[in-house]
Amino acid sequence: MHDPRVEKLANLLVNYSVAVKPGDRVAIFAPDIARPLSEAIFIETLKAGGLPIAMAWPAQTSELLFKYGSKEQIEYVHEPLAHITEKYDCRISILAEENTRHLSRVDPQKMAWHSAARRHLMKTMMRRSAEGSFRWVGAPYPTNAMAQDADMSLSDYADFVFGACLPDPADPVGYWKKVSAEQQRVVDWLNGKETVHITAPETDIRFNIKGRSWVNCDGKRNMPDGEVFTGPVEDSAEGHVYFSYPAIHQGHEITGVRLWFEKGKCVRATAEKNEDYLNKILDTDAGARRLGELAIGTNKGIKSFTREILFDEKIGGSFHMALGAGIPETGSKNESAIHWDMVCDLRQGGQITVDGKLLYKNGEFVI
Repeated sequence: MHDPRVEKLANLLVNYSVAVKPGDRVAIFAPDIARPLSEAIFIETLKAGGLPIAMAWPAQTSELLFKYGSKEQIEYVHEPLAHITEKYDCRISILAEENTRHLSRVDPQKMAWHSAARRHLMKTMMRRSAEGSFRWVGAPYPTNAMAQDADMSLSDYADFVFGACLPDPADPVGYWKKVSAEQQRVVDWLNGKETVHITAPETDIRFNIKGRSWVNCDGKRNMPDGEVFTGPVEDSAEGHVYFSYPAIHQGHEITGVRLWFEKGKCVRATAEKNEDYLNKILDTDAGARRLGELAIGTNKGIKSFTREILFDEKIGGSFHMALGAGIPETGSKNESAIHWDMVCDLRQGGQITVDGKLLYKNGEFVI
């Protein structure tokens, strides 16, 4: 059945998130289950004067690669993928899963090979993004599998997805511009500060952010959006943190994650479920046990955990940290093949102080 919200989302992604201009080369990455949205994006890109290419694939190809591929085959980076990362102007990626657990039985070592071999692509993407020469965005398309993970029917999940991306369907761009202005007030207050201290149940951790910049996430790279983030000084994290929500990675669900940091490095990592997988991924490379991101979720329209990080890291009243690669425009120097976001709820007794001043308490800004 045709859903007019698909065209509205495509328009928002093409004309606001990556702002396609005439002559821009645009790569559209989407599994075949997201065909309605990828086709709508293709059309909107043409209307904007861009030069689109659609990169579509059957959902099971990743599983087949890990199941039957040799180490050499898993590590191989195809030239078209490298060319897009190095030369194209825009990339729009659609997140849509037919089976969110299709990689849950894959050996984590094989996933580490795959990620490590693509480390240079992540580094190139982040460098070009910071320079402004590469614009990218990721957005969801509702599927039954994703709805089941979120404990919703497909129709309810579709309403949730489009409601989060298009809270004001009459003026989607105007809505995200308003969000941008509100978050910029917080960013302006944070820039120039030096220390962050976060406390919550089983959490007491400090970071140095001196010389680092905060970024206003207002729908330009993720849709939906709603966060402010920075890259903490690489050797500064001290303390421990408990993530109240499961950490999801390549179809694996790791629950009850607890991390301990000394001089910026995660020296101990435990989990109530899938602890071995957690530590294997954190041993991917030298940068995987250091932090690349510290962020505060601001989207009040996302209230509950869905097992999709695109939504969960934006939960209003939460904070998250990413182990691995940092975003260069924040000043982060951490390099890694992974960037793994883990989310902690601050609405039940959590608070954030910055340079000794209270910024955030029980999920609300107090400045």
